[in-house]
Amino acid sequence: MNKILSIFLLLSTTFVFAQATDDNEIRIDQEGDTLTLYIDQVGFGNKISQTDALDDKMVITGNSLTFDIDQIGNQNQLFGPVIADSSSYTLSFTGDSNIFDWNIGYTGSSDDSDYDISVTGDSNTWDLDQGYQFSAERLDLDLTLIGSSNVFDLDFESDDNEWNWELTGDSNNLNVLMKDGAHIQTVDYTGDGGDIDINQISGTCAAGASNACVSPDSIIVLDVNSDNATVQINQKDSSNDS
Repeated sequence: MNKILSIFLLLSTTFVFAQATDDNEIRIDQEGDTLTLYIDQVGFGNKISQTDALDDKMVITGNSLTFDIDQIGNQNQLFGPVIADSSSYTLSFTGDSNIFDWNIGYTGSSDDSDYDISVTGDSNTWDLDQGYQFSAERLDLDLTLIGSSNVFDLDFESDDNEWNWELTGDSNNLNVLMKDGAHIQTVDYTGDGGDIDINQISGTCAAGASNACVSPDSIIVLDVNSDNATVQINQKDSSNDS
């Protein structure tokens, strides 16, 4: 088992390579601005986190960060909160039965960031929370998925975000909650079976506001090419949220 332990990153360009064996671990505690980080991790049972605890997560803190992470293999794991404004993330995952758990803006703001995510494989599990406690506004996230029986659980509580999803494969499950502002979400789903559940709750005018007040617009563009898929959409403003 190869381990790269306790990587502290500050104001630099860093390359981390984990060779093609099993149970590689990369542990990250990042503080500082203008970091560029490249990670290539290949093998079975790889993990990117902060420590070797099963539920521990890497911590990324700073501004103007650039991350390029490429995981190849099965049963890999990526855990970590992101606290970084004006940053760019390119994430590529190839393999089956992988676990992705990431919080954006969990203990600090994460505004004005761009995410480009590519997933190829089956039976992967994603849990992505944005703006749970702090600001995470004006994010642009593009996701391309090729594979089947994947589960995506996405919870966004933030303003002015644009999401583009392209999902290809059978029996994929997409659960989305979007709250607190204007959102544009485009979903292109191709494959048989599957379950798409989108809840979009926009902001609203304050009580007593004049007729000139216009609540934020939220838009869903959904293109489904599928047999036996189930699609449920719930769209409303926050004044009707229960």
